[in-house]
Amino acid sequence: MDGVDLQRRWPAYPTAVVFLSYAAGKAAFALQARLGLPSGPVVSAAEHERYAREVMDVAPHSGVRALGLLGACLVLATVTALGGRVPRPLMLLMLVGMTLAAGAGAVVMIVDGFIGIGVGWQ
Repeated sequence: MDGVDLQRRWPAYPTAVVFLSYAAGKAAFALQARLGLPSGPVVSAAEHERYAREVMDVAPHSGVRALGLLGACLVLATVTALGGRVPRPLMLLMLVGMTLAAGAGAVVMIVDGFIGIGVGWQ
């Protein structure tokens, strides 16, 4: 591996660690039937009950964890030989999809912080 190749690949590894850390944090909270983010504010029991009743039950929800794992795999696939066999248009489509999903989550958190649309910083 030459220096230029390493320069292009190194950002993928910390990005994968971030995705895996997010998925692990959400999994730990789900095992404890807790709501929120490990570094976020504590969600009151009343708010937890309202969320479970109106939106979804907290413990069995695995979609968020799956997205974290999928994101980590996708990021690593962009710099490995296995990912090199995936057609570029398909890889681009998957990367755009993950970017839009992460961006949508960020927008929801920002709007929630200012307006208070759900469980979050109020």
